[in-house]
Amino acid sequence: MNIFRTKDVSLRQTEMRRHLKLWDLILLGIGAMVGTGIFTITGTAAATLAGPSLVVSIVISALCVSLSALFFAEFASRVPATGGAYSYLYAILGELPAWIAGWLTIMEFMTAVSGVASGWAAYFKGLLSDYGISMPQALNGTFNPEQGTYIDFLPILVLTLVTGLVLLNSKAALRFNSLLVILKFSALALFILVGIWYIKPENWSNFAPFGFGQIYGGSTGIMAGASLMFFGFLGFESISMAVDEIQSPQKNIPRGIVLSLTIVTILYALVTLVLTGIVHYSKLNVDDAVAFSLRSIGIGWAANYVSLVAILTLITVCISMTYALSRMIYSLARDGLLPQSFKRLSKTSRVPKNATILTGVVSALAAGVFPLASIAAFLNICTLAYLILLAYGIIKLRKDKGMPKKGEFKTPLVPLLPILSILICVSFMLQYSLDTWIAFGIALVVGLVIYFTYGFRHSTLAEEK
Repeated sequence: MNIFRTKDVSLRQTEMRRHLKLWDLILLGIGAMVGTGIFTITGTAAATLAGPSLVVSIVISALCVSLSALFFAEFASRVPATGGAYSYLYAILGELPAWIAGWLTIMEFMTAVSGVASGWAAYFKGLLSDYGISMPQALNGTFNPEQGTYIDFLPILVLTLVTGLVLLNSKAALRFNSLLVILKFSALALFILVGIWYIKPENWSNFAPFGFGQIYGGSTGIMAGASLMFFGFLGFESISMAVDEIQSPQKNIPRGIVLSLTIVTILYALVTLVLTGIVHYSKLNVDDAVAFSLRSIGIGWAANYVSLVAILTLITVCISMTYALSRMIYSLARDGLLPQSFKRLSKTSRVPKNATILTGVVSALAAGVFPLASIAAFLNICTLAYLILLAYGIIKLRKDKGMPKKGEFKTPLVPLLPILSILICVSFMLQYSLDTWIAFGIALVVGLVIYFTYGFRHSTLAEEK
């Protein structure tokens, strides 16, 4: 029983259309990363974990993500295949580690889409309430008969719209996504340009009220803030999952990952500095921190614009992650680890139709029925786990395949940087509570059961024997 059988995934020809350019990839990455993290998590993390020193947390978190981005870039350059970390590990570590990475990626993106849709609904309900409009009680919350709520209708509505857009064709979906990303930047630029004139340096005087925290097992401080802010960078890997539709993927994927990540890090740092400079960190534990800070200094028109754009912004995250997740499911089905129906492409737009529909339906049901209060920690721990596998994979890649050839991306300081990445990821994982670890363990067991009862027997590698 060879659960570590490998597959050469770099030579397969794609049936999809190669039409995405570097600019499309940068906007795809930014669209996935800049959303809930910058509009909500920054305020919560500053108020409860790190204070103004959250900007240091962001740099530490960006360092962790940047290391993983380097590994993604080299893998994308040397093993250009749909599926991101899943496909890379399939070629280097074998089928079981690849399946684990793919399963954790599915959970990350599926839960993220549901959580972002729920966040969108919360913002939209707040906007409607300002005009005296409210949803019927039965359709206004997740399943809780005691409070008279049975389903949250608005997240289901927005995910139906997103699924329809992604099904039309990927170019149309990403064009719409690009327009919303530009609008998102306008709101954040407005916040920075207006807010910078209202900064009170005394708000930064107690720069690190919670201290640095602990490298392992902390609950507050800069390191705890870094572990939470990791949530804000999730989605950068969506670029590598679109490889079948990218022009010159070996060049453009590394460039797209590095450039989008650099832009987002700078943006997060600037917004955090202005945010904690305008309002004392202790007052920022609110759902709409950016808009709240503008209202606190009497600039209501700017706050309303930011709130409106935040609602649209969350749609871009849903689009980017639905797009990436459907490609992930397509890759697993193409390799036989999931049912073959999920690898079928639509005749006209050549997108994975059934995989996209599955993504939309499951995400919509989860968002409409289940509360997702602790989503950030669960998402992070799943992502950190497969990033550890990826870091080990880059060491194995160098050992088995040697140094990158001319024209291929080269990660510097291997194996030092992969080892550093593993240590940072483990540090972040140990910041989370026992409940998060239990949820992670259950999810991992479910994934292993699926692999050993279906995937191993139906794998295309098993059929070749």
